[in-house]
Amino acid sequence: MAVVVRTEDGCRLWADQAGAGPPLVLCHGGPGMWDYLGPVARLLDDRVRVIRWDQRGCGRSERRGPYTVDRFVADLDAVREQLGGPRVAVLGHSWGAHLALRYALDHPERVSHLVYVSGTGIDPERGWHPHYERNLRRRLEPHRDRWEALEAGPHTPAVEREQAVLQWSADFADPDTALRHAEDMATPWLGLNRDCNRAVNAEVKRELREADLAARCRALDLPVLIIDGPEDIRPRSGVDSLHQALSNCERVSLPGSGHLPWVESPYDFRLAVTTFIDATA
Repeated sequence: MAVVVRTEDGCRLWADQAGAGPPLVLCHGGPGMWDYLGPVARLLDDRVRVIRWDQRGCGRSERRGPYTVDRFVADLDAVREQLGGPRVAVLGHSWGAHLALRYALDHPERVSHLVYVSGTGIDPERGWHPHYERNLRRRLEPHRDRWEALEAGPHTPAVEREQAVLQWSADFADPDTALRHAEDMATPWLGLNRDCNRAVNAEVKRELREADLAARCRALDLPVLIIDGPEDIRPRSGVDSLHQALSNCERVSLPGSGHLPWVESPYDFRLAVTTFIDATA
């Protein structure tokens, strides 16, 4: 059921909730994208009440800033307060994994469980990024000329969508189904907010360099599950520093899956999440 969450500064956020049980709030990646985690909700909504939302300026939410990490943490808190209740589990994917982690660090008393899916860790040197660039180009090889031509041309909505589909196809392990999965992510096409992407990514880089997130993670006293796909083009070693800093953390790698492990390993993804929440309830 779609609803509107209004933040304290008056921004209207699209949200959706389904299922019954303890609340689980999902945080999509990007930044600058919309919620694409409907398949995750459908995997879990017989066990938990799943709450999804489009982040500020993205998808069906109001297109307005400011685009800062603290502002997104506050928006997530508004979603939690208005739809989830006093304490929720939070699952974040990619950039959304960092957002979920920051929320748990800022408001640990409001989080029962943290599920960190395909994030990129807290290494201030971002040592994973050069490997990601090489892996992206390698996996895009069959479509690389077209992808580069689209990047160099005018960015109309149709061009932006085609380029995104090609790039997102690299996030899947199986080349035979990668384009189809990427098309599913891009349907419906709600447009990318590049201003949001640039601003938040730049701030995250600064935060990793200047804030001692490892020390804050060592003090975090709540259960954390890290889920990885070993075929992710972002090397999973980037998450090692986060895993080592957390005192109450499990880590699961789902064979045969890339950056979106629930797509390519749905049964194992569901089992990992539900077992974790049930065991630490």
